[in-house]
Amino acid sequence: MEAIWILLLLFVLIMLAGVYGAVRAVRAAKRGIDRTVHQARRTVEDTRLRARQLAQPGAAGELAQLRLSLRGSMRATSQALQAAAPQDQSLSESLVLFQRLSAHAQDLEADLKRLELEPDKSRLTVLLPDLRQRTERITHSADSLRWAVQERTQRFAHDDLDSLNREIEMEAGALRHWTAVEPEEPRQTDAGSWPAPEAGTRAPEAGARPEAGREPEPPRPSLGARPQTEPQAWQKPWQQSRRPENTA
Repeated sequence: MEAIWILLLLFVLIMLAGVYGAVRAVRAAKRGIDRTVHQARRTVEDTRLRARQLAQPGAAGELAQLRLSLRGSMRATSQALQAAAPQDQSLSESLVLFQRLSAHAQDLEADLKRLELEPDKSRLTVLLPDLRQRTERITHSADSLRWAVQERTQRFAHDDLDSLNREIEMEAGALRHWTAVEPEEPRQTDAGSWPAPEAGTRAPEAGARPEAGREPEPPRPSLGARPQTEPQAWQKPWQQSRRPENTA
């Protein structure tokens, strides 16, 4: 019975894991589709604005130019911040400021987009200086923030490269620093010289007699010398006679 309950529990867990994985996959696919659709709409909108800028001179063309300038500056700053924020935690305040600036940029773009449908050209001509000034202020702030982030990133890259170069130079110098170990030369001694006598002993001088009280050692017989057969004076008579031969 317990085995059946364990199997049911495993089956439920597997089903829940499959459902969770499917939901996450669907959400990821949906985010990818939304991102693709957003990029496609943005590309179409930019193309339409460029075409209007070239085809409609005057106030309508200037509105399109202001929108293109605003969109390009904000998009470039957003990409720079998103690329640098994971490596630099000090950009959190910059992200907050950019979000606040983005709110003003969205309001301005909404105003510019609404004025594109304005039939009264005179009113549009009156409002253009203020819109141009707002656009320049927002784009200048966005550009300043983006340039500061880029310079900070480049500075960090240069510092890291300088530190890496110094470490590599030190390592290269350590690899090139070696000392050749030369073998010790043997001490040169005079040819035919005998080793020095030990301390406390003196070598006998030439022609010196042996010390008194010490008998000289008898000479050792050579290997080729024959033994003496003649009896000596100190031998006893019975030692001098030969043994009788055995008559048996």
